[in-house]
Amino acid sequence: MAKKEKKIQHIKGERVAVWTKKETLEYEDELKTLQIELLKMQNHIKDTGMKVLMIFEGRDAAGKGGTIKRITEHLNPRGARVVALDKPSDVEKTQWYFQRYVQHLPSAGEIVLFDRSYYNRGGVEPVMGFCTQEEHKEFLHEVPEFEKMLINSDIKIFKFYFSVSKKEQKRRFDKRRTDPLKQYKLSPVDELSQQLWDKYTIAKYSMLLASHTDHAPWTIIRSDNKKKARINCIKHILSNIDYPDKIKTKKIEADPQIRIPASDEIKLMETEMSLTKKSNLNH
Repeated sequence: MAKKEKKIQHIKGERVAVWTKKETLEYEDELKTLQIELLKMQNHIKDTGMKVLMIFEGRDAAGKGGTIKRITEHLNPRGARVVALDKPSDVEKTQWYFQRYVQHLPSAGEIVLFDRSYYNRGGVEPVMGFCTQEEHKEFLHEVPEFEKMLINSDIKIFKFYFSVSKKEQKRRFDKRRTDPLKQYKLSPVDELSQQLWDKYTIAKYSMLLASHTDHAPWTIIRSDNKKKARINCIKHILSNIDYPDKIKTKKIEADPQIRIPASDEIKLMETEMSLTKKSNLNH
């Protein structure tokens, strides 16, 4: 049974004892420490004129939005922007694919967080039939070169893929259906996610294989446990930017069970797909 600790809260002027799980209090303490580090990091980015782009991808309900919220919660909004683009307009559909994303890239001293990104064409679009096979193929061919151009323009890129299991995704969808505060998150595309799970897996594999490069590597975040996913994603960011008065390295060391190099994920997916293929042949 989980240990609980007493926390005093003030509700309408009265002191009320609230029993909270010990692990929740530990998470809140650790998160606060890391958010202070993020502020130090942001000040350094502003002072030095760094340009930082963070891309958050993953299946629906993988926990991208919740992580972005914790990263930006206490940052100065003048130097940190979240970009979550809607489906392209009729005009945007006629433009170069990357065009609508380019205008949102960071300027000097700025952090930009993409809640889904141009990688829509690597995942949702081909699975849902929103682009042709040729457009998908062309995107996978072009994206490494596009990112090389960004890096040559002194943009530091973080690419996170939040990896949630099929069972956990279903549980989160079921919760969204019954929670009035979360129902807005459900979309027709979400409703098909479980049905199209295998197609999304193939799209994820193709995307990682084509765009996990030395100059712009992917980092996989295991996100069945949302709190651990948030903590380890932030630790990865802090570990990869040097700034003054940085906390001890041990405090920002990511858990190798949660933060996985994409090269390991690719190998794991290849093994799983090979086993599935053998199993299907045997039946």
